[in-house]
Amino acid sequence: MNPSLPRRLAAEWIGTAFLVAAVVGSGIMGERLSGGNVALALLVNTVATGAALVALILAFGPISGAHFNPVVTLADAWQGGTRWNDAPGYVIVQVCGGISGTVMAHLMFGLPVVSLSHHVRSGPAQVFSEFVATFGLLAVIFGCSRARPSATAFAVGSYIAAAYWFTASTSFANPAVTIGRSLSDTFSGIRPADSPGFIGAQLIGGFAAALIFRWLLPTPHAVTQSGAASVSAPNPPLEASG
Repeated sequence: MNPSLPRRLAAEWIGTAFLVAAVVGSGIMGERLSGGNVALALLVNTVATGAALVALILAFGPISGAHFNPVVTLADAWQGGTRWNDAPGYVIVQVCGGISGTVMAHLMFGLPVVSLSHHVRSGPAQVFSEFVATFGLLAVIFGCSRARPSATAFAVGSYIAAAYWFTASTSFANPAVTIGRSLSDTFSGIRPADSPGFIGAQLIGGFAAALIFRWLLPTPHAVTQSGAASVSAPNPPLEASG
């Protein structure tokens, strides 16, 4: 029996909030303890984010599917996993959760509740990196969910950790996370002016991955245990749990 919509929305809000708190908070801690070594700070940020993502997907996947990502929700709805009527609620609470996560991290580290970021992340290379990062994320979700759904959480966490390093943008791959990070003038932040380009590239990358996997894996899917996203094996009666 699927949890009610209010329970699923609450899970998406809380999960996304903790995901962004992990990203922003570990960035702050890493920067404070690294002594100016940016590579070390990024490594700390990477490990904390990947580990938190796996844990959150495993915790909230059985409730909401652990999408924590508007792109995942929209892709899952297109694949027939999430009801289109439920998708707007998912997206709204994910964005609110991303903002809540930034506020949580700032309060834990004694910073202003909100501080618009001045971290410049602009240019074609950065935007293209977000397309690549998001395409790869959805590819991992759709691919793993078919053959090894129980491994999807670990695959997603591993992919995001790797993408921090092989993309020029450090792989946001999530509009809710991007919005949350634009409100943090810290190591992991992004200027609000640069956010629309990132979000546009993420949406296009997610759409492209969903389109290709409709051909590669034509059987309907449902997203499940994803955290930033995840997809489950075919099961027509079920809604997405991502």
